[in-house]
Amino acid sequence: MNYNQTLEFLFQSLPAFESQGASGYKPGLERITAFCRHLGNPQRNFFTIHVAGTNGKGSVAHIIASVLQQAGYRTGLFTSPHLQDFRERIRVDGEMIPKQKVVNFVDKHHDKMVELKLSFFEMTAALAFDYFAQSDVEVAVIETGLGGRLDATNIIVPILSVITNIGLEHTALLGDTLQKIATEKAGIIKKSIPVLIGEADNRYNDVFEQVAAANKSKVIYAEQVFRCEEQRNEGNRQFFRMRRTRDEREFDVELDLQGNYQRRNIVTASAAVDFLHEETPLTISRRAYIEGLRCAAANTALQGRWQKLAEAPLTICDTGHNAHGIAWVAEQLKATPHKELYCVIGFVRDKDLAHILPLLPREAHYIFTQAHTERALPAGELTEKAAIYGLHGEAVPEVTAAVARARELAAPEDMIFIGGSTYVVAEAL
Repeated sequence: MNYNQTLEFLFQSLPAFESQGASGYKPGLERITAFCRHLGNPQRNFFTIHVAGTNGKGSVAHIIASVLQQAGYRTGLFTSPHLQDFRERIRVDGEMIPKQKVVNFVDKHHDKMVELKLSFFEMTAALAFDYFAQSDVEVAVIETGLGGRLDATNIIVPILSVITNIGLEHTALLGDTLQKIATEKAGIIKKSIPVLIGEADNRYNDVFEQVAAANKSKVIYAEQVFRCEEQRNEGNRQFFRMRRTRDEREFDVELDLQGNYQRRNIVTASAAVDFLHEETPLTISRRAYIEGLRCAAANTALQGRWQKLAEAPLTICDTGHNAHGIAWVAEQLKATPHKELYCVIGFVRDKDLAHILPLLPREAHYIFTQAHTERALPAGELTEKAAIYGLHGEAVPEVTAAVARARELAAPEDMIFIGGSTYVVAEAL
């Protein structure tokens, strides 16, 4: 098989949550455990940091990986979904896995994958573990796909577990309350392995405390380790004044990622880095921490986080796609100077629009669209649902045509926002 045929096999033959939704989600660790055993358990060959959470886990994982790279460690990074290229999911020191490695892996293990009826995500996680082991990775940052307890990545035994925050998402699969979702995410807590909670919340702290106590694992709340005292934007960078609680030490840091919500992620990532330096065999200097933040996007090629695509009109895309993430986006839209606002928006079918649509600005002109995925909510249907919440505009079913329409309508002093779904952002990019 060549690379394109290999990708076709992965996407077509193996169920994928990204394209099929719930029917592509195969919870349970039996298949991935059996497959990794067949591979020789490559996930045991390097240190790992396991990152779960409703929002921010991608940014936090990329920031931690960038800092580890700057500290001189050969660093693996496994994240999902990808925006433009499947290989974005698997990186070593910021470089994507070579196409030939993907082809060779699938050629070699094709029969076993079919025999075990692996899901797309299980195969991808195993490919990442195998590639990291072959590449002499010393430490890997592993982001969960969905949930935690039954996620394919949960066969690793990390040196630190990180849970960024909990919001209502994938309720049909993870539960319909914050406590139920927290229970699923808490499933990544391992015996005697500390867990770092990015955003404490009285509605779910108890869940983490109880699971951690049962596992004799220490709970660390990021906000008790670091606090962000100042945040300002200059061009495409953000500047933060961070204060470490235990010694009141100040760190003036810059981050090459936009989005006001990065204020939360930088606290979580800073606390994680501090723990790794203080409590594990890893050594991370102050310089590596500062440089890792300054070059986080550059080192790891992270895209789609309040990313500026054009100046006049100011055009921004963001992958926030649930109520928790859209609330941050809506707040920043309000705070960004502009005359008229044009929003190119599309969602997948299983999103809880009753909680999302009321958060979006009513005064904007909407261009409702749909991405090329079976899961996309048709643009016409979205237009009708949005009208119930006072959001009005037009339907343009193709993302590229919808973006072109927004550019046609917008004057230089206006603003265009593209988002609602990772797939919409991917096609806009």
